[in-house]
Amino acid sequence: MDSFVQWAWDRYGARYSWVICGVSFVAPFPIYLFLSFVIVAFENSSQYLGAAAATGVAMLVLACGLVLPGRGAWRVVERWAAGDAVDPARALEATYAWSRGAVARGLAVISVCAAVLSVAVGGIAGATGPRLVQYAVLGGIVGAGSHLIGVHMVPEVPMRPVRAALAGATGIGDSLPRSRPTFAAWSNLSILAVAFVFSSAGAAVAAVFNRASQVPVLWIVIGGALTLGFAVPITVGSVFAPSLQPIHDLAEGTKRVAAGDYSQRLPVVQDDDLGALAASFNRMQAGLAERQRLHAAFGTYVDPALAARLLEQGDDVFTGERREVTVMFVDVRDFTPFAEANTAEDTVARLNALFEIVVPAVVDAGGHVNKFLGDGALAVFGAPNDLADHADAAVNVAVLIHRRIAERFGGELRIGIGINNGVVIAGTIGGGGKLEFTLIGDTVNVAARVEQLTKTTGDAILLTQQCVDALASRPPGLIDRGSHALKGKSAVVQLFGLSPGTDASCQTR
Repeated sequence: MDSFVQWAWDRYGARYSWVICGVSFVAPFPIYLFLSFVIVAFENSSQYLGAAAATGVAMLVLACGLVLPGRGAWRVVERWAAGDAVDPARALEATYAWSRGAVARGLAVISVCAAVLSVAVGGIAGATGPRLVQYAVLGGIVGAGSHLIGVHMVPEVPMRPVRAALAGATGIGDSLPRSRPTFAAWSNLSILAVAFVFSSAGAAVAAVFNRASQVPVLWIVIGGALTLGFAVPITVGSVFAPSLQPIHDLAEGTKRVAAGDYSQRLPVVQDDDLGALAASFNRMQAGLAERQRLHAAFGTYVDPALAARLLEQGDDVFTGERREVTVMFVDVRDFTPFAEANTAEDTVARLNALFEIVVPAVVDAGGHVNKFLGDGALAVFGAPNDLADHADAAVNVAVLIHRRIAERFGGELRIGIGINNGVVIAGTIGGGGKLEFTLIGDTVNVAARVEQLTKTTGDAILLTQQCVDALASRPPGLIDRGSHALKGKSAVVQLFGLSPGTDASCQTR
């Protein structure tokens, strides 16, 4: 049924209501033809042709009364489908107004048409007087009961492709479905109607066949014939199977979200709690997609390790903790003359090319790039996450960065790296809604001063005595550069460089 209405909408959009009107003529025709033939048979008449003609006329009136093709909501929808300037939100709301009105309108139209048809067929078959009154009651009740089988889904199914086309990938229809009566309430009503209508049909057929009172197995035959001939195609095929499509859509949607795909919205095409659930799912999916974007952006502007820890444990985890760490400063030599001689775009491109080497090298070794300082960077090993042998990791990363920059830029870009080991306070600092994870302590200041001394010693990489003492394995080729006074420090600091064979250190010009 769903595939047919989708095809009909795609093919006959501007005349879709007339297609639905045709379906509304054909679909109930077997039911009421059965009712008419039962009346003819019960009256021992042979006027089956006249009964069929009366049924056809009644179904034509019923279809037009149910659908109202080309009028009201259909007019708005079909104008939109034809390309007229119609607000999609207005057309979408009209589809809900139509399907809600179809519940009461259908009950009235079908009950009256079935009652009139039963009286007309009874008259054709020769019934008179009180019998016609009974047929009117029979037709009205059977008609109402048959309508209640599909009271919700019959008007909803034709609207699904329309609503999907109108809403598209937007959320304009998410607030329209009502959650009550619930899908379960509609389903319970349909089941009761099925039980009543088919029990009545079975009793009617048994009354027509006198042999049913003599041959009990005929009861099973009648029940089986009604089940296969009417219940399966009408009840299961037209009502219950299509009603499960939103559940299938939701199941597929959850699979996509579980796989990390938030790009496809669920179609909100049903006016009950399943429709409201689809809208709620879309809002949840949008929230997850936004969270993923924020996570991705957060991981871009903040070190991934720091971002992951914040998301897992909350931002109060960095209120401040004492850590022994290894701090590394990286700075570009003679960058001010380069910036003066080149455009701002070239300057930024050069820095980005540098940091494309520095950042992955630090992160891959388990370190954290704490901040960028103009043409330099501050990296820490051992915070915010614990790292075994962080001093060795820092030295290895420094050698790797120096080698890769030499390979990438040759002598066009030279760097200095200062490394120190010691205790810092690692935590957040800031206020007014703006916080930053940072390192506080003399260890950081010393590392910065040591990096500046690379200009004096001519080394690309300088290590403090504290860093050398913290190494698990002392690298070959360490060169003692003696003790040096650092700005702001009263005590001198023992420094070590790496031999040219170890780190390919460059000399100052």
